[in-house]
Amino acid sequence: MNQHAPKATLSLFEAVAATAGIVIGVGIFRFPSIVAGALQNEPAIIAVWIAGGVISLFGALCYAELATAFPSAGGEYHFLSRAFGRQIGFLFAWARASIIQTGSIALLAFVLGDYLASLFALEGYASPVFAATAVLALTGLNIMGVRQAAGFQKAMFTLTLIGLAILTIAGLASVPAPSVIANATTPTIGAIGTAMIFVLLTYGGWNEAAYISAEIRDGKRNMTRALLLSIGIVTLCYVAINMIYLGVLGVDGVAGSQAVAGDVMRVMFGETGAIAITILIVIVALTSLNVTIFTGARSNFALGRDFPPFRILGNWNEKNGSPVAALIVQGAIALLLVALGTLSRGGVQTAVDYLSPVFWFFFLLTGIALFVLRVKEKDAPRPFLVPLYPLTPILFCLSAAAMLYSSLSFTGIGASAGVAVLALGLPFLYFVPRGAAKKGNDQ
Repeated sequence: MNQHAPKATLSLFEAVAATAGIVIGVGIFRFPSIVAGALQNEPAIIAVWIAGGVISLFGALCYAELATAFPSAGGEYHFLSRAFGRQIGFLFAWARASIIQTGSIALLAFVLGDYLASLFALEGYASPVFAATAVLALTGLNIMGVRQAAGFQKAMFTLTLIGLAILTIAGLASVPAPSVIANATTPTIGAIGTAMIFVLLTYGGWNEAAYISAEIRDGKRNMTRALLLSIGIVTLCYVAINMIYLGVLGVDGVAGSQAVAGDVMRVMFGETGAIAITILIVIVALTSLNVTIFTGARSNFALGRDFPPFRILGNWNEKNGSPVAALIVQGAIALLLVALGTLSRGGVQTAVDYLSPVFWFFFLLTGIALFVLRVKEKDAPRPFLVPLYPLTPILFCLSAAAMLYSSLSFTGIGASAGVAVLALGLPFLYFVPRGAAKKGNDQ
């Protein structure tokens, strides 16, 4: 393998498919019950899902400026390195490899395995076997090349949209007329904060577009379009789906459901509907898993390219258009997490606890980086400027800070484990040279 830079080969539609594909994940089929249980108020429930889209839009506008001004396969790693120095960039790359991305891959793989095992009525170790097989298969697909991975992503994303459209149309046709809600409680600030953790987690993933900013054709224009189109599509889908859930089951029904989408389809169409939604969730999980593997390997590639101790990760296969070594290492770590998860299953909540503090900490730093780079590299060309500056990035940073506080205050041992793993990367800072990343754009 030779060390090369990625080429601009992705179309606007492929970029939207990758970004929206990772956002529209399994969370929308799990977390609405938690949100409804926290708020117990239908207008408030719809409001927080709209608010989640608005906050994500604020973040997407910030990322659009950073990604078009400093396009790189390293994404946030590259932005943080330029703003705060290579040591902070390294720490983020360590966190992404050991906590954020590989943990997300394992979580998605387990969800996929659970639903496949349910679909075929299998028990025992069927779920982890399916999970490990999916990680191996999709890692292999990405190793084959960017065209194969992008083609699979387009196909899965198209099927996801078709499935969600059918669910939405069928659901809206079956939803009874709105009725007066009696004795609706007014949510507390704490309840809203808890709900927003899960709402924003469900919206999470739009920032992954930053990792393909150097691979989008006409990236200075299409990067912004991809982000805005993705957020718009996702927000419409999420609000419509929650309206269906509430219309069919009511607030109490949604709050008490362990599989809200399946329960809704069972009410509307019987067991056939429940099977159909399970198949759709499998497709959604495959879509999210594939693009998570795709983007995660690119930050590992950037880590290896910039830091000699990890140089093997910085090899780019020019023929296939993929970072093969980074994909292999990422897949191995994810498989290890799947194995560990098989021995001790803590459920979705533990995974959320593990990921959230580290995720929101670096999200906050990336928002601050926009301000730093406006001063530090004021002469850099900026094809896109975030509107209403500095209000928009301030609102994004405040939102990230609030989520960081909540994820540390209201979580258990999972959060402590995530912070501990982040701390394991600190000794490596001794080998990381100080100073910012190079000034030129990394194409």
